[in-house]
Amino acid sequence: MVRQIVRDVFFLGQKSDPATKQDLSVGQDLRDTLKANQDRCVGMAANMIGVKKKIIIVNVGLMNIVMYNPVILKKDTPYETEEGCLSLDGTRKTVRYQNIEVEFMDDSWKKHRQKYSGWTAQIIQHEIDHLSGIII
Repeated sequence: MVRQIVRDVFFLGQKSDPATKQDLSVGQDLRDTLKANQDRCVGMAANMIGVKKKIIIVNVGLMNIVMYNPVILKKDTPYETEEGCLSLDGTRKTVRYQNIEVEFMDDSWKKHRQKYSGWTAQIIQHEIDHLSGIII
């Protein structure tokens, strides 16, 4: 189901709770909502659609990947960049890392450990910040 984008800074500033298998429908809502906004968005966190759970979706070219309970295990090569967000007006400067390693659960509740770099790594870092209540 396509959900409305949350723009309430107080809500977005709260930490998310761990996701469980009962939250798989939130992953589908993220897929639907990202698809509906694909002309202006490349990733989302569950709190952006009103759900305080540790779930993100990231566009990785031809497909979108939903990550449940993602955690950045390693990061290297910091750089400064500017980012926008569908939930906020304007852009903000931030520091990101060129290379990251992330552990997460997929839709089958199988654990993955994956390395990402460049643009995809930047999107993942932005969305994981949302889960911690960090507003960029």
